[in-house]
Amino acid sequence: MDKLKNQDTELVQDRKTKDAEIPVANDEAAIASRRAFLKAQAEAMEEDQEPEFPEESKPNLTDLIESIPDENKKDNEDRNLIHTDSDDFDETAAEDEDEDELEDLIDEGNKQDISEYYEDMQPADFVEEIDDLDDEDIEKLPELLNTEQLTEIMEEADDETRQRIGDHLPDDTLLEMFEDMSKDDIVDILGEMEIARRKRLLNRMKSGDRKIIHTLLQYPDDSAGGIMTTEYIALREDRTCAEALDTIRDIGPKTEVIETIYVTDEDRLKKLVGTVDLRDLLSSPRNTKLCDIMDDQVVSVEPEVDQEEVAQVVSKYDLQAIPVVSSKGSILGIITVDDIIDVINEEHDEDIAHLGGTSAEEGLDTTLWESARLRLPWLLVNLLTAFLASFTVKVFESTIAQVVALSATMTIVSGMGGNAGTQTMSVMVRELSNGDVDFKENWKSFVKEIFLGVVDGAATGLVTGIIVSLVYGNAFLGVIIFLAMIGNLMVSGIFGFLVPLILDKLHADPALASSIFVTTATDVLGFFIFLGLADLFLPFLT
Repeated sequence: MDKLKNQDTELVQDRKTKDAEIPVANDEAAIASRRAFLKAQAEAMEEDQEPEFPEESKPNLTDLIESIPDENKKDNEDRNLIHTDSDDFDETAAEDEDEDELEDLIDEGNKQDISEYYEDMQPADFVEEIDDLDDEDIEKLPELLNTEQLTEIMEEADDETRQRIGDHLPDDTLLEMFEDMSKDDIVDILGEMEIARRKRLLNRMKSGDRKIIHTLLQYPDDSAGGIMTTEYIALREDRTCAEALDTIRDIGPKTEVIETIYVTDEDRLKKLVGTVDLRDLLSSPRNTKLCDIMDDQVVSVEPEVDQEEVAQVVSKYDLQAIPVVSSKGSILGIITVDDIIDVINEEHDEDIAHLGGTSAEEGLDTTLWESARLRLPWLLVNLLTAFLASFTVKVFESTIAQVVALSATMTIVSGMGGNAGTQTMSVMVRELSNGDVDFKENWKSFVKEIFLGVVDGAATGLVTGIIVSLVYGNAFLGVIIFLAMIGNLMVSGIFGFLVPLILDKLHADPALASSIFVTTATDVLGFFIFLGLADLFLPFLT
């Protein structure tokens, strides 16, 4: 080992001398150093000792690590210089920016930019931005879009937006758009127009289209006939699969639905006798007749049926489209699932509005007088029912005068009864919207609501009774409110169940009037039960 150390020392001195003479690293010195390292390693392995490395051959880990470029550090430094959208992304701000961009493009009046902006999004998304435009921008918009784009927008827009756009469209443009639109959409647009303009447009249409639209306009807007379309495929039952496919190729692009082919009888009376799925048609032999592969169990509705009932039928049988037939069974049109979805949303909004005593027609942009007209009648009805509760309280004026605490606690009983009644009523309205509810078949549910009132009343009454007893220092007052809470929640269960059911049997809207009768019952009877019990326990309260 001493010999190796001496050799290392000589090599180091020799290396320093050469480094001083030659500024550039000498290859021969590096080779010699490497040989010394290998020799020392070999000898150490023979003696089972750890080799000692020459200083020149030992790697300096600190220098080595520092010499490696830190890519992560560089990326972090670069990333700090880059401003990404995720740093301060605000969805609301992005939407406002889109709206401002559309307004700026309309102000600039460049058709090419507007067209490119439109093509970069879905028509439904573009319609949402149009809803926020003022009338001045709406008036300019038809001049900046082509007929095809306007047609797509009118098909996606709601009635109000359609009317706003349609008011600024010339008759020639509308008639050109009608050629590519489905008949039900045309009827919706014409239905929102002034009668004079509607007649003018109808007179300029083709006789065949005019006849169909005249027929559709005769049906109520919320009926099956009012939402149906006449663009469907109906073939006679004696047609072969090959003939049917040829017909579909010709008229398929002009219809809304080609997945279902409607089969009529051979007498050319258009009596609906069955349906054929397109998959079965494609997989059957060419010479097979439609009557051999059709499904003769057809689910259909008549044009006078309410749209809510139509939606229930479609949901029950999982249909993509439902045919509308006359009283004689002849097919008049079909209602597609996209229209059914609109109906479901419309009916849902209407029920929610009615439960609150408002109208689905009202929105945030409704005028002051229109909102007053829609709300005031129901407020007046509620006012009359409030007088009934007031008269009930007046009967027990002497009792309240002797025990002032009753005036502060009786509202708890009526309020809890109203909340519980609303819960039961909401369940019933939902069940009625999904189909008929018969008392004979659901009497067990009625009994359950009564017992539920007992359970809920006992639980809430116990808590209320304890608190009232502690606050007013009278245990009998706590007992009274406990019993009154049970009684009033039983009342809420009875009226919450029966009122919507009775109104539905009377062909009234359960969602519209149920809340008035239920809250009236819980207020009047709640006060009567509570104050009546207080009158009985009056000696213990005073």
